[in-house]
Amino acid sequence: MTETKTIKFGDVVEGVVIAIERSAVYVDLGIYGTGFIYGIEYINAREIIKKINIGDTISAKVILTENADGYVELSLHEARTALIWGEAEDAIREKRTLELVVKEANKGGLLIEWQGITGFLPASQLSEDNYPKVEDGDKDKITSELKKFIGTRLPVNILTAIPKEGKLIFTQKSVSEENGKSSDKKDNKSSNKTSEAVVNHFVGEEVDGTVTGVVDFGIFIKLEDGVEALVHKSEIDWGLVEDTKNHAKVGDKVRAKIIEIKDDKISLSIKATKENPWLEATNKYNKGDVVSGLVIKFNKHGALVSIEEGVAGLVHMSDFGDEVKMKEKISLGKMYKFEISLFEPTEQKMTLVFRP
Repeated sequence: MTETKTIKFGDVVEGVVIAIERSAVYVDLGIYGTGFIYGIEYINAREIIKKINIGDTISAKVILTENADGYVELSLHEARTALIWGEAEDAIREKRTLELVVKEANKGGLLIEWQGITGFLPASQLSEDNYPKVEDGDKDKITSELKKFIGTRLPVNILTAIPKEGKLIFTQKSVSEENGKSSDKKDNKSSNKTSEAVVNHFVGEEVDGTVTGVVDFGIFIKLEDGVEALVHKSEIDWGLVEDTKNHAKVGDKVRAKIIEIKDDKISLSIKATKENPWLEATNKYNKGDVVSGLVIKFNKHGALVSIEEGVAGLVHMSDFGDEVKMKEKISLGKMYKFEISLFEPTEQKMTLVFRP
């Protein structure tokens, strides 16, 4: 008996391009049927599509195993992104050195682009030769020195790559270690200092620090003892955080809680120092309740609706039929009635159904 092969959401599949239209691409996926790239996925991948010809074999990510017309909906953009993150993980494993151009600089470090992804090289991860040598530690002077790197190429290694968080951190420490024993000793000495400082902290501790960098995926904070830590975007506030720059700026004094210490790295949470609105919501809402909610964001799954500050639920696009119909019924920034269809406050999960 022949085993039936299936595909699922998130799989990266290969197929042959059989047709290219003005706003759609059709792909022969063999036993899986015909793939279809259209709509927002076509727009997101239009630069890639310009280089594709009928007969080419391409890789794409499955975003819907079967739509109303029987096609497998695909994403070229997401497949390319998945492959890039895979390459980043290979680069970490192989300790591959990359020569990359510095795009921007701030008080926390340097912004570097790799394969279309913007990553961060914290000042603390610069080699000793490149670290700004400012006697009085003046932040403006440090920033001025860091800006001198804009447009130059630096040898770096990828230190951390977390696709789900869009987190890409670079380091020059590994590069320095490969350049000789003297660099090795200096870097190890610095590393040992960091290790000793980290040992002085524990998970659950509340700490004070100064913001040294604000990037798309979070906020870098230097603690009072000089240890640098990260507050990921998801740990900034209980409410939706769209732009991290609206929540902090370099030089701000902040209080945060340590939520993880791993490999000499400290992860912080600012929202953990505030009252969790989901705990209060436990006593206010139940499955089946009809509530008023504010539409605050559209995404590929549907609409995110805020019931109160810090408590939000998802209305699935499938409840409306498709994206067009959904946006005909509800609009950003407006209040509507919804029924709670799933409520798991301990998991901070809520799904809603539109009730016109």
